[in-house]
Amino acid sequence: MDDHRTPDLGTRLQAFMTREIFPRVKEMNRFIAANPPGARPDFLADLKRKARDEGLWNLGLPSLPDWATGTRLSNSAFAPMAETLGWVHWAAEVFNCHAPDLPTMEMLVAIGTEEQKARWLKPMLEGEVCTGFSMTEPETASSDARNIAAEIEDRGDHWLVNGHKWFTGNHGVPGWAFTVLIGVSDPDAAAYARHSALIVPVDLPGVHVVRDIPVLGFSHRFRPHAEMVFDNVKVPKENLLGARGKGFAAAQVRLATARIHHCMRSIGGAELMLALMCERARQRQTFGSPIAAHGKVQEFVAHSRVELEQARLLTLNAAAALDAKGGKGAQAEISMIKLAVAQACHGVADRAVQVFGAMGMTDDSPAADFLAGMRALRIYDGPDEVHVRTIARHEFAAQSAAYPEGLMRYFCTDFSDESRWRAAGGGAAG
Repeated sequence: MDDHRTPDLGTRLQAFMTREIFPRVKEMNRFIAANPPGARPDFLADLKRKARDEGLWNLGLPSLPDWATGTRLSNSAFAPMAETLGWVHWAAEVFNCHAPDLPTMEMLVAIGTEEQKARWLKPMLEGEVCTGFSMTEPETASSDARNIAAEIEDRGDHWLVNGHKWFTGNHGVPGWAFTVLIGVSDPDAAAYARHSALIVPVDLPGVHVVRDIPVLGFSHRFRPHAEMVFDNVKVPKENLLGARGKGFAAAQVRLATARIHHCMRSIGGAELMLALMCERARQRQTFGSPIAAHGKVQEFVAHSRVELEQARLLTLNAAAALDAKGGKGAQAEISMIKLAVAQACHGVADRAVQVFGAMGMTDDSPAADFLAGMRALRIYDGPDEVHVRTIARHEFAAQSAAYPEGLMRYFCTDFSDESRWRAAGGGAAG
């Protein structure tokens, strides 16, 4: 069993990023622009080999099987490393800990059968195949997961899948092998027992890719999101992932950790925006002074630093809660970071665009793309409003449990207390 958990693991990752990743950013940008969506340059495979040789492979799986190469870091230990990876949007793939593949590996580790692990998990851990996740639908309000309408019909010796999905990741990426689809398998069951998770190989007859979806004008050519139609797709019975009727529970296995990873990578990206913002502000002059000397720009920088520190601490707290209590127990903490981090990083991105000026609206800096990504993050993995609802419900329940008889009787005036006016002895007002 490989175990590279050493005190300097984060330092080694940062050194690898500086030495191997940063110098390739512009080369990758040129490759992405000149090649079909999802294509990969040869140097990416070389970087993966180097990362593996340096013990920086499969960083984000705490429960990695004994036979697999990796670090087995806890969520708390991996979180700062995810931030480091977030400085470059494609970096996580070099270390085989990128979305949507890492969350799918998390599902297979936690609820996959031994046969599923051998067929699907093992090649993923080797970086040989990649996957999508098909949950949200264009024709339903998928923020309420009970609305998900794709059909998974039990036909005895196989499942028959019909449905329309979008934002299924990794289309066009070499090795795109399957997607994990959430659909209705038991329409007459209780609301939270109707859905199941199913491994659907993308080469089966009836699986159709309609298009790659641009997000706020950006095409996401490195990791395209696909709109897909599943038309009478026959899926083997052994591809049921987790228990029948437990599709939401299966999805939560991936979503809890994925939200930690998304948030920390986003903080890393926002740290890059802040660094670039400061550098740009020192270089440019307006009205006889560097724009770094102007009060409004200093306000941008100060607020960005404060908000990122807050976001980081909140996310590290959520990672510790996830390690200690599991996804269900840490639900409130995870909703808090999904709300707070997306808003904080979006604010930093918006300020970066403003400081960069005209250049900030183009692809000549990463600011515009990051701004679009952070605006989308306020919808991905549950919109802000759903997380507000989760946090508020938890808080009402927690306060009621902590103070079942209330606190107002100690700290607030009781207007029903007749002694207030009887003791005063005064007459009628007049």
